[in-house]
Amino acid sequence: LPPREGCFAEWVAVPEGNLVTVPDHVPFRHAALAEPLACGWHTVALSAAQMRHALEQADCAVIGGGAIGVGAALALRAKGATRITILETNTLRMPVLERLDGIVACHPDAYTGAPHLVVDCYGGATTRAWASSSVRPGGLIAHIGLASGEGGLDARRMTLQEIGFLGTYTYTPEAFRETAAAIFDGRLGALDWLETRDLAEGPGVFDAHAAGTMAAPKTVFSVV
Repeated sequence: LPPREGCFAEWVAVPEGNLVTVPDHVPFRHAALAEPLACGWHTVALSAAQMRHALEQADCAVIGGGAIGVGAALALRAKGATRITILETNTLRMPVLERLDGIVACHPDAYTGAPHLVVDCYGGATTRAWASSSVRPGGLIAHIGLASGEGGLDARRMTLQEIGFLGTYTYTPEAFRETAAAIFDGRLGALDWLETRDLAEGPGVFDAHAAGTMAAPKTVFSVV
């Protein structure tokens, strides 16, 4: 991001105060997840502060089983939620999601619950429509996905049944450091759902993720 572009750069200049020390026992591929997982951590923190129900008693539905969705589900679990479902349409990804401890994964059509909290990590008209029709009265929709900007919300139902809508974007420096700490001390689990590829495979991996033909929620590139 400005003022210094750094995507896939060999070297990146950052202020010293932005650095987080990675403990010796943490693999770099796990530490690299701090950035995407912090998005979900930030969303869950804001949601918990705004919800009418404590996370411990809430049914939570996360739309999307990519890195942001998995991060949101793991953050929910770390912050006390016990009833968490990831909704995913990519059947290739389902076996990976089903290995997450304490988290259920299913296709949206198979979900029959009425969540207190919906975290929309896709952010399209269809997912917003699902969220605003499925969330419980008095519930909350936390919207972090950016697939499209128009359509989907049932404003009349949200008004009549006092359903909250929370827009969240990336994370704060505090949320990033909290996420890194949660990775380091194991609160986000084994993190064995990522895959590592050589950087030279990058274009093909990006195409596969965009096409929905990738099983892993997140790919970490290596130049070694």
